[in-house]
Amino acid sequence: MNAWVDYLIPTFIIFCRIGGCFMFIPGMSSGRVPVRFRLYIAIAVSLAMAPLIVPEYLENYGPVEGARLVELIVNESLIGASIGLSIRIFMAALEFMGAGIAMFIGLGTLPGITTADDPMPALAALISAVAVLLFFLLDLHLEVIRGLVFSYQFVPVGTFFDLREGVQRLATALSKAFFLVLQISGPFVAYGLMINLLFGLVNKMVPQIPAYFISIPFLVFGGLLAFYFLFPEMLEIFFFHFSRFIAEG
Repeated sequence: MNAWVDYLIPTFIIFCRIGGCFMFIPGMSSGRVPVRFRLYIAIAVSLAMAPLIVPEYLENYGPVEGARLVELIVNESLIGASIGLSIRIFMAALEFMGAGIAMFIGLGTLPGITTADDPMPALAALISAVAVLLFFLLDLHLEVIRGLVFSYQFVPVGTFFDLREGVQRLATALSKAFFLVLQISGPFVAYGLMINLLFGLVNKMVPQIPAYFISIPFLVFGGLLAFYFLFPEMLEIFFFHFSRFIAEG
């Protein structure tokens, strides 16, 4: 009985890191995914990883209890959350890019069915839904699990969570993600500014013309036409850098 308990507690500690990461990764972190389903996935991954990690843990630390056990649970949850949050930042940046594109091409106020927990324009919801689908089709969720396995080599169980390193990791993810989406959405920003500037000049020269209402069809049509041709390349560039970040992280 004691052997089972000694094996069960390290497995639960592994579950804390896995569950902390799964709370934030794309797809799994959505409120539309049942909590029970997310719990079963985290338990299954933890049980699959346990034979690789538990023997080394028992050899180095042995059975733990009391305050040390609580410390390990909190520490492992923070490590997993920092890993998952750094990955989630990229998807949040993509959603921000979608909302920005919709605003610059005149679709920012168009209501639609949202695929996220927060309301967003219909175009941003489309981009977000396709991105989450590609996240699983490209097996990036498996890369996340592989990264969690390798994380035990660099941050073994029992290693104290380095707050400075965690914040630095999040800051790096923020800078890379938002610089990337700014580059991707650049054509739409330039197009929206150019159209509004041109029709603003027309309105100054001929005040009798309702330039705003005339500009909307040109803005929307040109923006959707550019989106039709650029959307595949946008996602290809995004997921190329996103997958590199996951592999290097």
